[in-house]
Amino acid sequence: MKKWWLISIFTTLLLLQACGNKEYKPKEIVSETDVCKVCNMSIVHKEFAGEIAFTNGDYEMFDDLGCLIEYMKNMNEKDLGKAFIKDQDGKKWLNVQTASYVYEKDIWTPMSYGVIAFQTENSAKNYIKKEGKGELLSFDDLKTFKWGVHH
Repeated sequence: MKKWWLISIFTTLLLLQACGNKEYKPKEIVSETDVCKVCNMSIVHKEFAGEIAFTNGDYEMFDDLGCLIEYMKNMNEKDLGKAFIKDQDGKKWLNVQTASYVYEKDIWTPMSYGVIAFQTENSAKNYIKKEGKGELLSFDDLKTFKWGVHH
């Protein structure tokens, strides 16, 4: 009897642990139907897209990193599953909170914010070195960055 009691407790703990470790993955952007939650523009330039996966399973899409960050500033943190942004060459989804960023007013983005994402700080620094300009930013920097058109 004691053996079955221990087995049932162990099984329950495993099930509870599995429920708490939900893995969030980005969804594919569909330009024909997906619009930015903040600026309401169609997401035509998918290589700059971002999205938020909510804990309830819903998703919101964004056409530019700036729109995504503005939305995140006003949302309840407990609703955030994970936020994603495309890397600077538009091929890979990155975790918004762990990516590194480069700002330069002359970098084109859909909303003219001039901020692009990189998987690592080193790759962002290499971009700045190669281009001869740009400012390295972290996710924390994005929270206080002055978002707006930077021409």
